[in-house]
Formats: sequence, structure tokens, C-alpha cells
Amino acid sequence: MQKKRHTYQTGIIGNCGFIAHVHKDGSIPWLCWPKFDSSPVFGTMLDPDAGEFSIIPEEEILSTSQQYIQNTNILVTEFHTAAGKFRIIDFAPRFYSEETAQYPLVLCRKVELLEGNPRIRVNLSPKYDYGKEKPTVTNGLNFLSYKFHSLELKLYTNFSHNYLLNGKSEVLNETKYFYLACDSDLSHNLKETMESFYHRTKGYWQNWVKHCSLGNFAQNEVIRSALCLKIHQYQDTGAIIASSTTSLPESPGSGRNWDYRYCWIRDSYYTLNALTTLGHFEEMERFANYLANLKPNQEGRYQPLYTITGDSFIDEEILDLEGYKQNVPVRVGNQAYTHIQNDVYGQILLSLLPLYSDERILDKNRFQNLSQIRNILFQIKKTMNEPDAGLWEFRNLSQKHCYTFLFHWAGASAVIKIAESLGEKDLLKEAITLKEEAIKKIEECYHKEKSCYTQAEGTAHLDASLLQLVTMSYLDPTSPKAKDHIKAIEKNLKTEKGLLYRYKHKDDFGTPESTFLVCSFWYIECLACMNRLEEAEQLFHTTVNYSNHLGLFSEDIEAESNSMWGNFPQTYSHVGLVNAAYRISQKKGNPVFL
Repeated sequence: MQKKRHTYQTGIIGNCGFIAHVHKDGSIPWLCWPKFDSSPVFGTMLDPDAGEFSIIPEEEILSTSQQYIQNTNILVTEFHTAAGKFRIIDFAPRFYSEETAQYPLVLCRKVELLEGNPRIRVNLSPKYDYGKEKPTVTNGLNFLSYKFHSLELKLYTNFSHNYLLNGKSEVLNETKYFYLACDSDLSHNLKETMESFYHRTKGYWQNWVKHCSLGNFAQNEVIRSALCLKIHQYQDTGAIIASSTTSLPESPGSGRNWDYRYCWIRDSYYTLNALTTLGHFEEMERFANYLANLKPNQEGRYQPLYTITGDSFIDEEILDLEGYKQNVPVRVGNQAYTHIQNDVYGQILLSLLPLYSDERILDKNRFQNLSQIRNILFQIKKTMNEPDAGLWEFRNLSQKHCYTFLFHWAGASAVIKIAESLGEKDLLKEAITLKEEAIKKIEECYHKEKSCYTQAEGTAHLDASLLQLVTMSYLDPTSPKAKDHIKAIEKNLKTEKGLLYRYKHKDDFGTPESTFLVCSFWYIECLACMNRLEEAEQLFHTTVNYSNHLGLFSEDIEAESNSMWGNFPQTYSHVGLVNAAYRISQKKGNPVFL
């Protein structure tokens, strides 16, 4: 019997200060304040007693629907009930004021009557410290205060305070406004402020999309992915998180439940690569500032990940929570910060390269730091022969990974371009030498019997990350070696539906049960590079159907049922879509619309 497909029934809203998940049932099951990696104030995604904010119709629900306002991060959830129709408009304010982006920690919920006389009930019971701390609630003159030890939430609303506090419903005979602020006050009229924030936020996002450079292939999907990626950057520091959630399992009962609310250098590189492909550079400049403020250790090493404020300590702990659909453990923090993952050096250099070489960036002196470039190149030299945990972050397996060598090669190639542009001859010479060494190390991962590159030196395991040997132009896509390499990955890692496993060998938690969605997009990009364009297009259209009802993608897909698993939405997956669509559009000879 075919398994029922599991999907995430939420969308996200955000403003580069916070991200909130909005469920089709009118609830906010996940919102962390005041930062991406803080405790949730609403956390029913992981435990029913971890904080709730729901707007619920009193009468029987006949149907619901949910969609984004076109080219925005504003979400509309519509209810058709036995008594009438209404909609909830959810958004996180983001707009310009005096040429500066504003992103207040304010959740805006606007409830509009569409038809009839429905009644709504509002349940607002925030918690903190992952459900352990209850607030002191005060009914003020024009607001409700929810005060915790370390923060205060204030709700400004024209919904009856007494009805809300006592769980009673109210007839929806006018637009109801819910302005929930974190550690701030509403300084102007509620209705005027909410309506102004709404129109300015709508204008901000639609204008941002107008400035995307798009091919004419899969524009709607690329726009949604771009909007999703944008709000995963933390405006204050420039850090980019991998996902806004923690402990959504890679597959049910697997124990592969991780906290992704931190800034992985690798994931950030991929996100920036997608956004610069779309013609957006502000995000790269902000991330360069984040990198400049990171402090490598005494040996000059960088961690694979840091907090969004650049702290290096991210201790992993297990919480006593029910877990998503009873999947435990629930983890906060991530032990991977202690790992050796040497591909990060190449990714830092690739992230910085446009700041030295792209003529569209005028204020180059602001970002250029040759001592930083030299130190990172030295780390490539120092770690060239060092085993590491690899991009899949094996906890009990250290190898000399081909993927790491690929980014040593790419990082050295970036420094060659930087040195040439600045006339730095000694730096150029060192980079050329390291590039040649990296090529030798990559070739030591070539398995003659399998006619492909394997995961690491001395192993026969295949790895889907090495599709990037083609997409990053290490291999000529038309060469017999590239064709044999892709053929081996197809044979060993690809499902009949075109989904790809990262690898098939056992790791710390057994054999992986779910496919990894970005690998499928890497494969589609490879097909386009190899001029297998019809296959690439067909598989792209198949793969986008693995999204949820809003076009958002999880990290993993269970191959048999097409179920969504892993943290959600996952930046990796949306990066893969953007790059695959761009490559197909490029190969089709389609124009790019600026």
C-alpha cells in the first residue's frame, strides 16, 4: 500500500529580523524571538505546551486555502465556514525609511471579513525557555502585556481583551488587527500603523523582486525561492541561517534531528551564490562584513558554523519536549561547531571573490582585506592532507574528502583571480601551487574500476556532492570522464523518480532512509551542463512538485511516498532550484530579464 504523503502545512513570513511559520489552520506554530536562534515564544511545532497563537473560526470549517500575495513574503490564509468567509493576512514588516531598511520585531496579523457573520476565537499563550517559562499577563489600557524574565511581548488589538483572555469568540463584523511587538511599544494609531506597514511591506518585496535578474524559465518558482532565501539572512550582522527550525527529522524515528538555526559558512556560500546569480549583491556585502568580524582560533582556523552574532560556542543539548510528531530527540545547539570541515576555506574565498573582481561593486576598498585572504589560503595549504568530517558532517568518520579538495581547488582559483586583479605576484604564485596540489588530491579520489570519483581517498563509496565536479567546471561536461562519473552516480544513488541519496553507505545513524533534495537539483544542473536539456527540464518539473502547497521545500524527501522531511524550509533546496533553473535557462539560450 502506498504511504500517505507527509507535507509541512505551513508557510513562512519574515523580515530579516525574525521568521514565523504560519499554519493553514490559522496558528503560528513556530516563532523565535528576539533572534533566529532564541527560544520560541510559539513552539507548538515541537510541543503542544510550548506556546500558542491561533485565530480559529467558531463555526464548522468547510474549506481553507493559503497563498502568498504575489512576489511578496506576505501570507494570506482564507477560511470558508458555515457562517461565512474571512481571511488572515500575516506579515513581518520590512520597508525603507530614509533609505534604511526597517525590520521591527513585530508580528502583524490582520483579519478581514469576506462574507457572512463568522465568529473567531483567539488563543494567545506565549511561553519561553522552550515551554518552561510562563509570562506574567497584564491587561493595560490599550495593550496586553506578556512579561518574561528576559523579554516582554505586547499585543495591541481591537479584538476584545476580555474575550481574548477568557477564550471567548467575537463576531467578525470589522477588520481585526493584531500587532504583537517584542520589547517595543506601538507609538501611533493601531489601524493606521498596521495598514501603513502592510502597504510598505508589500511595496518593499515587490520592488525587490523587480530587481531580480531572471531567465524566462520557471520564473514563479525562482521568485518564491529567492524570497525565501532573502529572509534567512539576519540583517543586524549579515549571518545567513540554514533553516529557521530545529529537530524536524530527516526521516521518522531516525534520530537525525538537528538544529539548523545557525550560520554555516558552506550553506551561506550557496545562498549567496544563488542571490548574486539573481543580481542581488547587498546580501553578499553584508555577509562579507559578518566574515570580517568572525574570529578564527589561535591557529587561524575557522569553524564550520557560528551563531548569527558570530559566537563560536554552540553547545548541543537535548530538551524534554514531545518533538515533531513525537520524533525525539529535540536538539538545540549543534555539535558540528567542533568539527574539522576544511571545505569552508574555499567557500569563504568564493564568497569574497566578487568583492574584488565584480565591476558592479564600486566601494571595493571597504571590503578588501588581503591579510584575511592570505590567512585563508594558508589554511588551505595547511589542511591539504588533513582528514575531515566532510560536508555531510560525519560525527565518527574522518576522511580525506574529495568534496573538500574540490573547494581547495575552487578557493585557490578564486585567489588567483584576486591576486591578478591586485597585482600581488607572491600571492598569485602560492595560489597556483595550491591549485595544482588540489588537482592531484582530487585525482587521488578517482576509482578506476568504477570509472568515477568517490567520496574520499581510499574508499569506493559514491557521493552525490561530487556532481559539483561538473557544475563547478572542474570536469569538462562533455568529456568521457564526466559522462562516466555521472553515469556511476545515476546507477548507484538515483531513484526511479530522479531523486538522489547523498550516499548509500552506513554512517553514525545507520543507512540514510531519505533522499536529499538539493542533490536532485545538482543532478538537474549537471544534465543541463551536459546538454541533456530535455531530461533536465522534465526532471525539474517533476522535482518542483515535491514542494508543499506554497512552493516551499524541505531538506529531505522520502522516496517511496514523496514525503517531506527534515528542517523546513531548507535554504539548500531553494538554492538548488535557483541554480538549476538558471542553468537550464542559460542552456536554452533564453534571455535574462534585468
